[in-house]
Amino acid sequence: MKRRAFLQAGTAGLATGIIPAACASIPEHNWEKHDWGSGPEVKDRLYQGPFPQYPPAAVVPDSDVVMVTTPSKDIVPNYGMGLVVYVSGDTGPPRIPGETLEKSIEDLVKIPFTQKIYIRPNWREVQKQPGKLEFPDWWHITFELAKRYNKRVGFRIMLENPDSPEPGMPEFLMQKVPYVKLKGEWKGDPSQARYKKEHKMPRYEHPAYQAAFRELNAMLGAELNGNPQVEYMDTMMYGFWGEGHAWPFEGNTFPSNLVAEQTWMKMLETQLECWTKTPLVTNTEPDFSLVGNADLLDRTIRTHNWIRTDTIFIENTQIEALSNRPAWIAAVCEVGITTGDPQRLQIDEGITYNEKITSHVLDVGANYWSVWNWHNEAAKNVLSYYEKYPEPIDYVARHIGYRVFPSFIWSFVREGTPGLVVGLANKGVAGVPGVLRLTVFSDDRKVNVSGCVDPGYPKPAGIRQAMLMLPPGAEWQGLKLKAELEVKGVRHPMKWACHQRTNPDGSLTLRRNVRG
Repeated sequence: MKRRAFLQAGTAGLATGIIPAACASIPEHNWEKHDWGSGPEVKDRLYQGPFPQYPPAAVVPDSDVVMVTTPSKDIVPNYGMGLVVYVSGDTGPPRIPGETLEKSIEDLVKIPFTQKIYIRPNWREVQKQPGKLEFPDWWHITFELAKRYNKRVGFRIMLENPDSPEPGMPEFLMQKVPYVKLKGEWKGDPSQARYKKEHKMPRYEHPAYQAAFRELNAMLGAELNGNPQVEYMDTMMYGFWGEGHAWPFEGNTFPSNLVAEQTWMKMLETQLECWTKTPLVTNTEPDFSLVGNADLLDRTIRTHNWIRTDTIFIENTQIEALSNRPAWIAAVCEVGITTGDPQRLQIDEGITYNEKITSHVLDVGANYWSVWNWHNEAAKNVLSYYEKYPEPIDYVARHIGYRVFPSFIWSFVREGTPGLVVGLANKGVAGVPGVLRLTVFSDDRKVNVSGCVDPGYPKPAGIRQAMLMLPPGAEWQGLKLKAELEVKGVRHPMKWACHQRTNPDGSLTLRRNVRG
C-alpha cells in the first residue's frame, strides 16, 4: 500500500464537502435463502462428485474404503474457532490489588480451555499524536503472553466508550472535531461512568476526523494486517463500544440519516482497504441509531468478512442473522458469564444461567464464544465458576466452530492412474469459515497434490467428498493428508479433529485400517 497516497485520496472527498453517491439502503430481511453470492473464490477446485463406481460411467472404478477416522473428543485449537478469553473489555484490563498487571493478564491468558484472547482499547489509548501508534503497556503484555502460550489475539479499537470517563477521540483531535450531545437519558446507578457522564458523539463526517480515522487504520493495518498473531479485528462502527448504536439515546449526530449511512459506508471501505488479509468482524446490531448497519453487514459478507453479536438474549434479528448466515462466514458470539458466587448462579431446575448461555451459543452455530465477566475481568472470576461447573464449558469447547476430519478415504485406479476420494465430516456446529484446502504429499515432495473444496464445506451434517489424483505409479499408503483453511487469501494450518493420531503439523499419515 502507498500509504501517503492512500491517506490523501481518502480525505479529499469529505474535505471538499463532496459526499459519495447514496448507496441503496438495505432493509431488515430474513437471512435464510437470501442471495449472498457464491462465496470466496475457490482456486484449484477439486472434483466433488458424483462418484459412480461401476461401468460404463465409472469415475472411481472399483473404489474401496481403505481408511476411516473417527471424531476427536479433545479441544481442537484451529484458526477460525474457539473460546475467547477477555483480557480487557469496556473498562480495561484487570487491576487486582497486590498483583502485578503481568500476573493478572497471564492468569487469564493461560486458562487451559480457552484458545484465543481478546482486547478492547479506546482509540485515545493507542494513539496520542498524529502519525504514530503508542499502544498501552497491557497491549504489549498481552501479545507477548499470547506468543508464549501459542494463542492468537482478536481486538476492537473503540471509537467511543460510554464506560470510560474520557472521550474516545485522541487529544490531538479534540480541538478540531466537535462533539454533539445525544438526545435522551440513560438512567441507572450514578456511581457508574455510563450513568453519570454527559454522552456525546463526534461529528464523524468532519474532514479532520475522517483523515485521522484513515490514518489510524493505515497504521494498524501496516503492523497487524496478516500478522500471524492476530485472529480478527472488529469493525469500528458508530456509537457505543463501536457496536453500531447509541442506545438508549435518540437518533444520531449526523446532519441527516443519509449522510450517516454514506459516512459509515465510506468508513467501512477504508477498513476493507487496510485489512485485506485479516478478517473484519461486523456487529449484527439492529439499526437503532439509523446509521446504515444493514448496508455494512451486507458489504461485510459480500467481501467474505465475518459477523458478531454482543449478546445472545436480546434481539431476534441477531439470532436470525447468526443462525442463517452463509456457511463460509464465521460468527463471534459475546455474552458475559457470572462468577461461581452462589448469589449469581441463578439456578433454575438444576441449570445455571451460564449453562443457558453456552447452550444457546451452540444453538446459533457460533465459531467463537467469549469467556468474560462483564466489567470484572479476572482469572479467579472465570475459574470460580468453572471449578464448580466444568461440564458446560468443556462441552462448548469441544463442539463450537467446525471440527473437520477425513471420515472415509477411498482408493481406486483409473486407466492405470491411482487416486483417492476423501470423505470429509464435520462434528462442529458451524461450517468451515472460508475454503478448505486438501493436500496429499510425501515427505520428499515427489507426491504433492493439492486442491480445494467449495466454500463452507463440509457443513455440520453429511459427508463432502473430494477427489485427488496421484502421480502414475504412486503408492497411497504412507502418504500424508493435510488440511489448510484459506481466509482472505491467507492459508492457515489446520489440525484434523480426529481420534486417530496426527503428525506434529496436523496432517494424517495414510494407512489401511479397514479390510473389505
